[in-house]
Amino acid sequence: MQGSISKMLAMVGVVPLSVILLTSQTAPPTQTPTKPADDYSGMYSFLQDGEFVQVTVEDQGRVTGFVSRYGDLQSDRGAFLDQFFKQGKLDGNKLTFTTETVHGVWYEFKGAVERGAGKNPGAEAYYVLKGTLAQYSTDASKKTSSRLREVAFKSFPQDMPPAHEKQD
Repeated sequence: MQGSISKMLAMVGVVPLSVILLTSQTAPPTQTPTKPADDYSGMYSFLQDGEFVQVTVEDQGRVTGFVSRYGDLQSDRGAFLDQFFKQGKLDGNKLTFTTETVHGVWYEFKGAVERGAGKNPGAEAYYVLKGTLAQYSTDASKKTSSRLREVAFKSFPQDMPPAHEKQD
């Protein structure tokens, strides 16, 4: 009787061990999140020489960034204005963003990131943001007007600062 009790105890110890071994072998390996093949983050030209858009692609297609542009009102003409993204999204290569309002002006971009004429990653125009840019303006009497235009913003070379940050 004692022999059968010790055999049973041995079996009770072996069964959980074999279950652990089997489940550890059949569990899928944990994968680290992979970075998308294309990282569209970087600086792109904007409407005038010296102006730019900074785009940063984050997790789950969230996009942050800002537009740095020259003021065009009499009170801010020639001054640089930074307009941060209020919201931004990347879905595949489809990009949308809306900026905060600064001095009564905000922008909305709807388009796509396309491969440009640049020869290799980091080259000028390796990527191009092509789409429709809406510029909204609110005047002193709170009347809002809009202007739509088709745009193509080229990526800056990765080692080149924007024109207004260059050191002479």
